[in-house]
Amino acid sequence: MLPAKRGYTLVELIVSVGLFSVVMTLATGAYLVMIGVNRQTQGLATGINNLAFALESITMSIRTGTGYDCDVGTTATDCPGGFATSFSFVDRTGTTVTYSRSTSPATCGAPAGTVAGCVVRTAGGVSVPVTAPAVVVSSLRFTVSGTEPLSADDIYQPYVVINISGTVTVAPGKTREFSVETSAAMRGTDI
Repeated sequence: MLPAKRGYTLVELIVSVGLFSVVMTLATGAYLVMIGVNRQTQGLATGINNLAFALESITMSIRTGTGYDCDVGTTATDCPGGFATSFSFVDRTGTTVTYSRSTSPATCGAPAGTVAGCVVRTAGGVSVPVTAPAVVVSSLRFTVSGTEPLSADDIYQPYVVINISGTVTVAPGKTREFSVETSAAMRGTDI
């Protein structure tokens, strides 16, 4: 006589389906966490890349400019008190350019009623935000030295240090703080 064929019992099937469900639930949770972290990392990278591009654009235009000025409206002065919150110069086309910080949501391209802060470039009476709305600039400081014409008192090339800090939105409701310092020296001679 042939031995009876045996299959899985109902209890064995229930236990195996239960274990499979637990493992899949854990794997799905881990997968969703990885997706969230990836989105935050991409948001941070996008914000920092925007900030880096804005700073590179600012320093390049400052390097090729002349007539550095911490006090908008005066001529060629170092920063009184060590730093200023706005900076102006004459660009290579002869236009006066001013960089400053704005907190207006309309100027910064942020939704009304939200916290805003951006770096603004003003040239020819037109103000344009340089940073994206995801980058909220809370502090912008310029330190300028060497602006006086070449003399016994000032033998240094005009030099600008830019300090900028704030937050970058990495996900809805989540931000990361940043603080960056960069500098630019005038390419032409200060004679």
